[in-house]
Amino acid sequence: MLFSFGTTARADIKGGKGAEELFGEALFVQKQNGVLVTVRVKGLPSNNRSGFFALHIHEGSSCFGQGFPRTGSHFNPDSVPHPEHAGDLPPLLDSGGEAYLSVLTNRFTVKEVIGKTIVIHGGPDDFTSQPAGNTGEKIACGVIR
Repeated sequence: MLFSFGTTARADIKGGKGAEELFGEALFVQKQNGVLVTVRVKGLPSNNRSGFFALHIHEGSSCFGQGFPRTGSHFNPDSVPHPEHAGDLPPLLDSGGEAYLSVLTNRFTVKEVIGKTIVIHGGPDDFTSQPAGNTGEKIACGVIR
């Protein structure tokens, strides 16, 4: 049963101002031991010297507006400190403008994140600063459906 699929959801990710060429998708597959999250993007901006881009699920349900103001804060139903939020994910690592990530997490179920947003930030997550890791601007967003 290693490759069986359960409930699935996806998000089409699109870049905002300053990252207009950024696009990709995120797929969420419910497994027995958690959710397999797979993200693939192209067009990451080259102005991030570290090459790491923070990736989070946010509690908001809209990517509308410059800077994605309706995405809200990190998805954090248990009110725990960062980086223990349910929506805290490993960072994307730029490789010539592209990134691919696949991770299994038991911090949420697919049903819990449907209607929420997945956000790429312009900088790396420091995994320390509160409340969100000092990640910089939101540069891309997708609604999980």
